[in-house]
Amino acid sequence: MKNPVQDSAAPPLIAIVGRPNVGKSTLFNRITGSRRSIVGDEPGITRDRIYGEVEWDGRLARIVDTGGIIPEDEALIPAEIFRQARVALEEAQAIVMVVDGRTELASPDLDLARLLIKTGKPLFLAVNKIDTEALQTAAENFRRLGIQNLVPISAEHGHNIGDLLDQVFSVLHFPEQKQAIAAVQPGHKETLHRTHGEFQQQEIRVAIIGRPNVGKSTLLNALTGSSRAIVSPIAGTTRDAVDEVIEHADQKLRIVDTAGIRRKGKTHLMAEKLSVVMARKHLQAADVALLVIDATEGVTASDATIGGYAHESGRSVILVVNKWDLVTTKRSDGRPPAKRQIFEQQLRNVLKYLDYAPVVFVSAAQGTNVSRVLDAILRVAKERRKRISTSQMNKFLEHVDFERAGVPVSKKMRIYYMTQAAVAPPTFVLFTNRDAKLHFSFERFLENQVRRAFGFEGSPIWFKVKAREKSGQD
Repeated sequence: MKNPVQDSAAPPLIAIVGRPNVGKSTLFNRITGSRRSIVGDEPGITRDRIYGEVEWDGRLARIVDTGGIIPEDEALIPAEIFRQARVALEEAQAIVMVVDGRTELASPDLDLARLLIKTGKPLFLAVNKIDTEALQTAAENFRRLGIQNLVPISAEHGHNIGDLLDQVFSVLHFPEQKQAIAAVQPGHKETLHRTHGEFQQQEIRVAIIGRPNVGKSTLLNALTGSSRAIVSPIAGTTRDAVDEVIEHADQKLRIVDTAGIRRKGKTHLMAEKLSVVMARKHLQAADVALLVIDATEGVTASDATIGGYAHESGRSVILVVNKWDLVTTKRSDGRPPAKRQIFEQQLRNVLKYLDYAPVVFVSAAQGTNVSRVLDAILRVAKERRKRISTSQMNKFLEHVDFERAGVPVSKKMRIYYMTQAAVAPPTFVLFTNRDAKLHFSFERFLENQVRRAFGFEGSPIWFKVKAREKSGQD
């Protein structure tokens, strides 16, 4: 059903590791030329594995930013970060250990260095925050870690990054250049080609959104069949956006697990505020949004707010009711299990503006109905790029009786014809005799009629009015 996309011709992988707050994410962002990883002064900001690409001297490689590692820390989140980092180390051809050159050498650095040396993989020591000549000598103190390849750098200012990449790339094994270019993940670039007048999407971008602790990371792991994201009962575990590419029914899907979105007043730590901003940014780059709702808590005002973000941004939306197994098996208050039809009706009442979004009831932890989510993604992604010809639209318009429906277009307004101007989301232009805003009731009626005739499941529909230039007759 689903398989993480792997290719023997894929570019080699470089892993960035180190203790918390040494500048790993700053180095990752510097090398990839992106803002994929959140950067701040709070330790432990990066928790999941974040992947990117780097081109150096005409060759391509992948790079992964890991969470801060403290090998002996047995607390839930640090232990899970360590597990995620070990996965990255197993995949990597080369490892870059980052240390803070402005601090004293500490025992956790020694423990981590010993662990990395045992892997037997090419290992490089990036002594970070070496911004001045005076600090160059301090960098040499870190040779006590036993790592031969040492490069003093400043990730923030870009000092010696080229020297580091020269050394790392010299030990990597590259596939043929043509294959490497084809295998690199395209990220957020548009990946479409035209077939018989229609656009066929090569990669569907899916953002998992929702409140903190509703099961977004568990859903990502269930959809991808991996343990890609850290899952814990602690709200707000995911801070960076974590993505995975899979294939389902011969279609490539890039699924992004975003941080839980909260209201501004509810976020206090700088990292949390940044993660909310990044979640909104990744939502804007997506084709389809999976709005995850916790069945045990019901539909909340925060769910409605987050759904509004997706609706207003023109994303296609699928409502994923998670933890349904906990509702249908037993309830702590002794009430009978909630019925699906009743819950869905309550959902529709709160999220009236998302009446076009399909609903899927799942248990991400149990893997129940996960395939239905994937099928729904393919369905709504296709619908959002559907194009209706102008002749079809005008035939449709001829059979719509607006006055009988009780929703007059507008006083003295006449619609000459209607055409679809864009896809993703479907956007229609009404050419009229005068420039006036459509009445809400008319726009709602027209949307319902368009959906009844042409579908567009899961996608918002936008209307625009364009007044025809007056030619002396009206």
